[in-house]
Amino acid sequence: MQEVGPVQGVSGPLRVAMVAPPYFSVPPDGYGGVEAVVADLVDALGPLGHHVTLLAVGDSGTTAGAFVQVDPVPSSARLGEALPEVLHAARVWRLLQEHRVDLVHDHTLAGALLAPARGVPTLVTAHGPVSGDLGGVYRALGDAVHLVALSENQRGQAPDLPWVATVPNAVRVATFPFRADKDDFALFLGRFHPEKAPHVAIDAARAAGVPLVLAGKCSEPVEREYFRTEVEPRLGPGVELLGVADATTKRDLLSRARCLLFPICWDEPFGLVMVEALACGTPVVALRWGAVPEVVDDGVTGIVVDKEEDLVDAVHASAALSPYACRSAAEERFDVSRMAAAYERVYRELLES
Repeated sequence: MQEVGPVQGVSGPLRVAMVAPPYFSVPPDGYGGVEAVVADLVDALGPLGHHVTLLAVGDSGTTAGAFVQVDPVPSSARLGEALPEVLHAARVWRLLQEHRVDLVHDHTLAGALLAPARGVPTLVTAHGPVSGDLGGVYRALGDAVHLVALSENQRGQAPDLPWVATVPNAVRVATFPFRADKDDFALFLGRFHPEKAPHVAIDAARAAGVPLVLAGKCSEPVEREYFRTEVEPRLGPGVELLGVADATTKRDLLSRARCLLFPICWDEPFGLVMVEALACGTPVVALRWGAVPEVVDDGVTGIVVDKEEDLVDAVHASAALSPYACRSAAEERFDVSRMAAAYERVYRELLES
């Protein structure tokens, strides 16, 4: 891979290598929040005049830039394993030798390990937790990587890491249908995982006397065991169980739901589904963990509480919130155009330094 050239430089069009994770196509058919963000970012950078080379698995539905297929088959069945990440990083390293770029924007876990050998700056968006071993990796790499946080909460979990910016994830708001008149059901949309706590959503909705629709991924061993022990025993009247919702089904559910229940019990760095709900004019009822207070304006675009037992009243209180305020917040704060502009500034600042 060649060094950054003077023609592109800092003021002109940039050549960006965008590296997606190895588990789902870009954009994904169903589950795949990181892949959805990557797809939208690639498409938004193209109209700004930049040339983006997307390195991803499977097939690409993006319209801007070039697509380099790292592997024809996504490693979806091995999500959570380490070796698919390592293999993916090695393949990306080999493929990048054939492309001249100004910088690499990496959205994977293992890709950062190759940053010192790339010869151009590597920007890493930390889509997951930065504590423990992963934080140790970033510390060991030092100034070879430049980290972007998704929220101030995430950044505050490890303030000593080489952060260069905080850029919230975003969606193409215009692709989400707005609906002011809601149906009488609450929605849980996400992984069936203890950290996401859909069992808490069931308990809260049932106590509130509101029907609940559950939609999400349940494929990893921890998810299947959690579903068997905590979710399945709670199924019954008032709870409708769906599988993974594709893009069309997801938008339909989010636009019709009276609220999105987001009862996470961990410091999640962001939570894209909250933004997707707001884009549909649907308020978010959530526990105060992670980036929730940075996304949800309590009392305006949702209700944020500290205790599980407070979710019941919050479900009822959310009915008084304005769907128009939710949509406006998504447009003003979380549209992909704002994310692309923010990353463009980070790219240029990085190259200037």
